[in-house]
Amino acid sequence: MMGEKRPLKVSVVGPCASGKSTLVRALRAAGYEARQPAQEHSYVPAMWQRLTQPDVLIFLDVSETAVQRRRPKSSGGAARLAEQQARLAHARRHCDLYVDTSALTADEVRERVLVFLGDVSES
Repeated sequence: MMGEKRPLKVSVVGPCASGKSTLVRALRAAGYEARQPAQEHSYVPAMWQRLTQPDVLIFLDVSETAVQRRRPKSSGGAARLAEQQARLAHARRHCDLYVDTSALTADEVRERVLVFLGDVSES
C-alpha cells in the first residue's frame, strides 16, 4: 500500500548472555525486522553491517558478574568477555542505542528499546 512504512530493520549485538536472543524475539513480536548477527564471535569488525544492513543498531552490554549469574556453567570468565568486547568494539562505536543489561530485567530492556525505536520511527 502507498504511504505504508516498512518495519525498521534492527540488529542487536553484544556479548554472550547480554540478552540479545530475548530482545530479538520481543522485537519480532512487536513487528520489527530484528536480527542478531553474532558479531561477538567474528573477527570481521563490520560483519553486523555486511550481514544485516540495519536501520538501527542496538548494543547490549553485560558485566562479568551478570554473565556468571545468568549462565553459571559458562566458561571463560573475564578473558572470554574481554575477547568478545574486542570483537564488538566497531559495533559499539557505531551503535544507535547502548544498553547495559547487567542490572535490568528482560522486560526493562525491551521497554527501553521499544521507547527508543518509537522515537526513531517517528523522526
